[in-house]
Amino acid sequence: MLKFVIKRLFVMLLTAFALTFIVFWLTNLPPNLEKLAKSEAGTRISDAEVGTWLSENGYDSSPLNRYGQWLGLLPGWTGTAQNGTPTGRCLEKDADPATAPRFCGLLQGDWGQSSVFKLPVSQVIGRSLSLTGWLMFAVMAVMVPTALFLGVLSGMREGSRTDRLLSAFSIASTATPEYVSGVVFIALLASPMSGLSPFLSGAGWIEGRTLFMGTATSAMEDINFWNFALPVMTIALYGIGYIARMTRASMTEVMTAQYIRTARLKGVGFRQVVVRHALRNALIAPFTVIMLQFPWLLNGVVIVETLYNYKGFGWTLVQAAGNNDIELLLGCSVVAVVLVLITQLISDIGYVFLNPRIRLS
Repeated sequence: MLKFVIKRLFVMLLTAFALTFIVFWLTNLPPNLEKLAKSEAGTRISDAEVGTWLSENGYDSSPLNRYGQWLGLLPGWTGTAQNGTPTGRCLEKDADPATAPRFCGLLQGDWGQSSVFKLPVSQVIGRSLSLTGWLMFAVMAVMVPTALFLGVLSGMREGSRTDRLLSAFSIASTATPEYVSGVVFIALLASPMSGLSPFLSGAGWIEGRTLFMGTATSAMEDINFWNFALPVMTIALYGIGYIARMTRASMTEVMTAQYIRTARLKGVGFRQVVVRHALRNALIAPFTVIMLQFPWLLNGVVIVETLYNYKGFGWTLVQAAGNNDIELLLGCSVVAVVLVLITQLISDIGYVFLNPRIRLS
């Protein structure tokens, strides 16, 4: 097991270097750098002034060299401004060139400066990740138990009325994208003009004009059921159907296995057969799908966070992409790549505990 983990960590490291270099190269293409120069120095500057600005800010070297500086493997760039002031990547920390560090990249904890928020990238990403982390936790707490329960219940009785009903619900929820279900939830539960809210308000059953809040902005400071339920329901609805379908297919296959039939012939109760024998093997395939939900939630909440004005990681990613914030885009890509690789490693290790035969092989 230790040898396997070490080998996977080495592969993960190489994969992280490759993916981050691809993202770095794409975000540092000449059109993007020209757009960045004009957004920082002025949209009316000439091509010569664009080249001067790029040279003064360390963008005139090769992409591979700048990638090494961004990682912190190579010394940061240095130069001189038109007014004779010394400039450099590492001078942002210390104005004195004599005492400034030579290396100031990702490995040293310097993620760069956001050109949109005018704050360190690590600070912007840290705040957005904390907000999205609470959203991910709430979604997983609702989505995983509900999906597993529906999938196991459907797979236990293949072909029954319950199976057909739950399968139809799973397919419908999976086929409904978040921007559709989110709008429907807002119209039904958070609109003072339509849905249930006018009826409940007129009957005096609710205090305000709406049952739920149509925006999650207040949840950034104080999370409660009324301002956080709709974003959680919108995201969880899609994942519930997907995980439930995978669980049902796996449970159906396990329930027809020979050892299940043998246990039933020995007189073992149906509930005991399901819980002690079938469920563990049936969770192998859904476990992979559940682990894949973490990177999906991190990057797939873009629509939901934008719809409900919840300024988490997805909202930050949209702002960075829309405003050509190269440093923030690179920071977001690092977080996304690391999360995907870590969840895949946890998924592979989890197989061993769910199925001991994998350990023997």
